[in-house]
Amino acid sequence: MSADDDARRLQAANPTGWFEELYAQADAGTASVPWDVPHPQPHLVEWAASSDGTGQRALVVGCGLGRDSEFLASRGYEVTAFDISPTAIAAVQARHPDSKVSYVVADLLNPPAEWHRGFDLVVENMTVQALPVQMHAEATAKVSWLTGSTLLVLAVARDEGPAPDGPPWPLTPSEVEAFAADGLTTRSTRRDNGRWVAEFGRGN
Repeated sequence: MSADDDARRLQAANPTGWFEELYAQADAGTASVPWDVPHPQPHLVEWAASSDGTGQRALVVGCGLGRDSEFLASRGYEVTAFDISPTAIAAVQARHPDSKVSYVVADLLNPPAEWHRGFDLVVENMTVQALPVQMHAEATAKVSWLTGSTLLVLAVARDEGPAPDGPPWPLTPSEVEAFAADGLTTRSTRRDNGRWVAEFGRGN
């Protein structure tokens, strides 16, 4: 069974708890995590190439095993990264024992109240699309709620129409534009090789 098959089987039984099940099975050596890759997301690297995060707080949604979080820390950001899976957080802390990133267990659908608009930069990299389509609106609203200044959304793209079998459930144009909520406005949206790269902001 492939890593993607492992994910689909677990997700079908438990739309949010499957993340913990998958990481626990990976920890036991009976499954693999399909997004456990050695490098940060290339579109994030491209976006942050000219940025200096010194003095800015960043939040990574659904951080998994830390590739994007560690990259942002290397750019000077003070990074908080969260995942719903305690096993994932334990694994990433073990993988990066000297990390400057604050890794915490948290639920996107019920985040800490003090996180409201608490971060200069929020990075949402393919977490919403890992949830069933009927959960996208709620999860999207929470991501926007967390953003104090800038939100970067990275996701697989699809056109409007019937939802595919997943996971994942790639985002439609209207689902991407839905991140422009809670006072955020769209700064830029583009498709690049089948993926969304979208930036939203508050104020300027």
